[in-house]
Amino acid sequence: MRIIRIVVILLMLLAVIFPQVASADETNTDTKTKIDFFKIIFPEKALAAEKSDYDFDKMLKDESKKGEVKSEEEIKKEAILAKWKEKQAERWKNLPKEPFEINASAYTASADECGNDKGITASGIKVKEKRTIACPPSFPFGAKLEIEGMGTYICEDRGGAIKGNHVDIYMKTKKEAFAFGRKNLEAEVIL
Repeated sequence: MRIIRIVVILLMLLAVIFPQVASADETNTDTKTKIDFFKIIFPEKALAAEKSDYDFDKMLKDESKKGEVKSEEEIKKEAILAKWKEKQAERWKNLPKEPFEINASAYTASADECGNDKGITASGIKVKEKRTIACPPSFPFGAKLEIEGMGTYICEDRGGAIKGNHVDIYMKTKKEAFAFGRKNLEAEVIL
């Protein structure tokens, strides 16, 4: 599986980099293509790339040395969240800066809870255990929360009962969800 990921990433890199290698004349279009590529693959570094004369090739080498390989699903998820980030810019400004208390419960992707059993969240991303949470509408999709005793989760879903400080944590089985119950936990936004 890891080899497949590496091959997919290498093919993507070749598709983006090869046209620039073949052409000795690098234009603004080439730079824009690279920036668009980095928005998907390295979203945390894309802003720096847009604001300066960034050495994209060096950054690619540095990242490849880290051994960070993203799956096709991960790349797709990041692209979806990048679109939501643009649409929900105002919500990002209003996120809590300090730790806060949440009233956490758990849910599954079963048809009786979500209307279908496909596991597609309100953001358009497939649910994943130990990652997906349903947040109140005031939280933008893509916001990361460090939840006490649970780990880091990403706001990817909504729900009719998710209001105020209520957060719903996705779990794979109803048994796990019922065992979790409802808890008051401390959380912090960690962008």
